[in-house]
Amino acid sequence: MKTTNILTSLGLLSFAALSVGAILPSTAAAAGPAPAYKAPRTASGQPDIGGYWSNATLTPMVRETKLGDRLAYTPAEAKALEADESHQVDVGNQRTDPNAPVNAPNGLELKPSFLAAGGDVGGYNRGWLDPGHTVMRVGGQPRTSLITTKNGHIPPRKTVAAIAAGYGNDAGEGARGPLGSFDNPENRPLSERCIMFGGNVGPPMLPNGFYNNDYNIVQTPDAVAIQVEMVHDTRVVRLNARHRTDDVRPWFGDSIGWWEGDTLVVETDHIPQKQAFQGAWKDLTVTERFTRTAKDRLRYAFSIKAPSSWGEPWGGEYEFAPLQGVIYEYACNEGNYALPGILAGARSAEREHAEAAAKGKAASD
Repeated sequence: MKTTNILTSLGLLSFAALSVGAILPSTAAAAGPAPAYKAPRTASGQPDIGGYWSNATLTPMVRETKLGDRLAYTPAEAKALEADESHQVDVGNQRTDPNAPVNAPNGLELKPSFLAAGGDVGGYNRGWLDPGHTVMRVGGQPRTSLITTKNGHIPPRKTVAAIAAGYGNDAGEGARGPLGSFDNPENRPLSERCIMFGGNVGPPMLPNGFYNNDYNIVQTPDAVAIQVEMVHDTRVVRLNARHRTDDVRPWFGDSIGWWEGDTLVVETDHIPQKQAFQGAWKDLTVTERFTRTAKDRLRYAFSIKAPSSWGEPWGGEYEFAPLQGVIYEYACNEGNYALPGILAGARSAEREHAEAAAKGKAASD
């Protein structure tokens, strides 16, 4: 619901630190024991997973190393984290001194995700940010990470050979790597150009650690549409369909789905290189499972499979909670106001370099 700012001009929202909750041993393709809750049905008889949902949370995507193999926080730890966040919100919403320098000490803990995006730039008080204020609970258990490998970390990639062969893109925007070239607007990150924020829309769908981690799911007998607040992206899942057989790679990939009992299973391939996930894209398949486990909980599990990058599938899990409201338009500045300045700065640097080279050549002649 917030207008993009210099955070997006830096191209960092799309790969900001992510935060959700997790479960499953090494892959989240199976969502664990079937819940006792019976989801209501739509008019067509499908389990009803529709409505407005949010996955904002304090739980990070990757577990803190100091927690080792611990899947969950203790109740006391979770309570302390949430109490500290509540304090951060209270302090962060106090009146802001308009004359204070950027990133002036304000008594707040600077989150790693905020620091990566320039500190307080674009978020000078917490009224502009909504990263989540509770620990992610899965089946009532407060999770330490989204990733469900034993140590809560993404498994190491195989070798750089796969990347050299065109199966990865570790330097691309989808891989959350460097900002890319300043040669022309087309080489700037998709988020900076207001085209797409890949982290939220997925697959997999991951909170961004800043704001607008909200979704609207709409069901029909033949398709499920997932609208994302960030840039109002909408992913359409075709039900009981087959994947395309060409090599056309649309934004968000090619998603097909089917029902397994009360669980919607979504399989996505044909993911474009610009949307590479952790460097994988060409042979990447993401399998997602949506299961209504309570009136106010929608469990989401995902599995990542890319044989050229990882020997075995891996994944994670979290639970959506109801959004207390609806999704409004996300007013992204077309092209972003800072884009002309970024490109002009690069051209100025090029001219200075050329002038220096010319002077050096003249002096040596």
